[in-house]
Amino acid sequence: MMEKLIADFPANIDEALEIAKNSTFQKPTKEIHNIVFCGMGGSGFGGKLVAKWIEDEIKLPFIVVQDYTIPNFVNENTLVIGSSYSGNTEETLISIEAARSKGAHIVCISSGGKLKAFCDEHNYDCVVVPGGNPPRTALAYSMVQIGNILVQHGFINGRILDQMAGSGELLRAKIGEIQQEGRKLAEFMHGKFPMIYTETKYEPIAIRARQQFNENSKILCACNPIPEMNHNELVGWGGGDNRYAALFMYTSDMHPRNRRRMEINHEVISQRTPHTYQLNAVGNNCVEESIYLIHILDWASFYLTDINGADVIEIRVIDHLKGELAKF
Repeated sequence: MMEKLIADFPANIDEALEIAKNSTFQKPTKEIHNIVFCGMGGSGFGGKLVAKWIEDEIKLPFIVVQDYTIPNFVNENTLVIGSSYSGNTEETLISIEAARSKGAHIVCISSGGKLKAFCDEHNYDCVVVPGGNPPRTALAYSMVQIGNILVQHGFINGRILDQMAGSGELLRAKIGEIQQEGRKLAEFMHGKFPMIYTETKYEPIAIRARQQFNENSKILCACNPIPEMNHNELVGWGGGDNRYAALFMYTSDMHPRNRRRMEINHEVISQRTPHTYQLNAVGNNCVEESIYLIHILDWASFYLTDINGADVIEIRVIDHLKGELAKF
């Protein structure tokens, strides 16, 4: 099942773009001064990703919230985007209710559940996406709808949607090499504790990788962006050894000084562990390079699951957590 869900990513992008094309939104009654995105886990990742893609273009503050609470500045001049694939994520439901109490303009993304019912009750727009799968496999629907909401509200231009469409075409054209790279990366990470490094602009890709290795492969791993990690974590490598594996992700648009930092980090860390791996992005822009890396890492997490003999779908510990919280 997971293999097909990962393979369907390019087709999901196409379907998500079609949903976006047919979506319309109410105009805010007040001028929007800031934007807050609320979402957790796989549903929340799309917000982090889009936030990085648009930071050089958008002129309003765009804040990602992953908690029960929202910033105090939220008011009737705030656009709040709520994303919950199931529609039942308690943190998102509580934060969106808080946004309603503050008079914010609300738009949601969900496959149904309580969030869709909340929007229906209060006459808020809700983009409905196909449901029934693990939220981590619904990234295409989340990222496209977030981008489209921002486009249709006039905060960014439509280029981001064109770039996402181009990303789907790129994945189809490169699927052979993507899967091959994913297999190599899975074999490299097997039996080790992965540490993932990339430039701050691409930090969401490293976070997505960490989440996928957690949920799919059932392993712990860590990530930290450059240059921030040079001010703390690099010193920690003084205690590193061959239990650890360092993955360095390079993109074509890296700041020259960050590229040099990455090279120096690679040299330093190679003295502490023999397990280092360089992954190079492919694409014509930041969106394409991001999605190319995401697809490789998704495949790597799937192949590593197979090597580990784990159940790629199983998330019993999260179900246990939810059950205990329900008693609270």
